[in-house]
Amino acid sequence: MSFQAYLDNAEKQTGITPRGFLDLAAEKKLTKHGELVTWLKTEHGLGHGHATAIARLVTKGPEFVAAHHADGVLHLEGVAARA
Repeated sequence: MSFQAYLDNAEKQTGITPRGFLDLAAEKKLTKHGELVTWLKTEHGLGHGHATAIARLVTKGPEFVAAHHADGVLHLEGVAARA
């Protein structure tokens, strides 16, 4: 599964776009991988893989993730924005 697919599936499960998760994490001042994974699993019902992908997006930043995990292209505004 591609990194983008993890983000898209997390959005389908929660209704929250990747950009939305970035914003929520910033509001809650969550910056550590472990605390992010716990929050995503407990408050949003995500599985470990999806929570880990979003936690990496938050901790490393979209530019890093795009360059290292998404062949330079990462869609943060949600599935509907690409339709």
